[in-house]
Amino acid sequence: MAEFDWAIIFDVDGVLLELKRDEEELFFEPFKSRCDIAKLSRDWNSYKIRNDEDIIKELVERHDLHPAETATITAEYLNLLEQRLEARKIRAQTIKGAGPLVEKFKGRARLGIATANFRRAAELRLKQAGLWNPVSGLAHGADGGGHKSAILARAIAASGIEPQRIIFIGDNVNDVVAGLENNVHFIGFSTSAERREKLKGAGAEVLSADHAETETLLEEILAT
Repeated sequence: MAEFDWAIIFDVDGVLLELKRDEEELFFEPFKSRCDIAKLSRDWNSYKIRNDEDIIKELVERHDLHPAETATITAEYLNLLEQRLEARKIRAQTIKGAGPLVEKFKGRARLGIATANFRRAAELRLKQAGLWNPVSGLAHGADGGGHKSAILARAIAASGIEPQRIIFIGDNVNDVVAGLENNVHFIGFSTSAERREKLKGAGAEVLSADHAETETLLEEILAT
């Protein structure tokens, strides 16, 4: 039996943490000795599947690298990330209000994440930001591949809670699709009015411009 009646699942980048340029560039660094990384697209939506595991596989195939390189490149990336975070050469930047939001609801719902980042990468970054422990018990990432819908589905299955009592908070169109396909409550979050319009156009009915508003929306949904 589930400990909580409700679960709140967060996307990571754009909801809990800012994805900074140096963090994006680090993802491609292991390819430096294997191809011209200047030619690799930094537009995550340009890849067939917006998922770290699948992006590495796609780049390995595209550049005719040995399939075994997929695991090697992944390990190199995660090791580099850990080293840079420990040396404070990279710092995880929290979205304003994310810390208090997580703190507010950690005793009222089961908290988790569904991210297209590797789970280990999310763990390392969220630990530095002080946000890992509350979401660690239901943390699902790119590992295993698939679109965000598949990642969210894995989190839902692991939660032991029916979809009608799960709230997913995301900032991207693929998050909207994941919420709709998994029949959960969805909150489209972004401080950008332009992005909120895109989320609305993709089917998001509930939108938040800041985490004070997110808190109010969560309270309303939990009260239903």
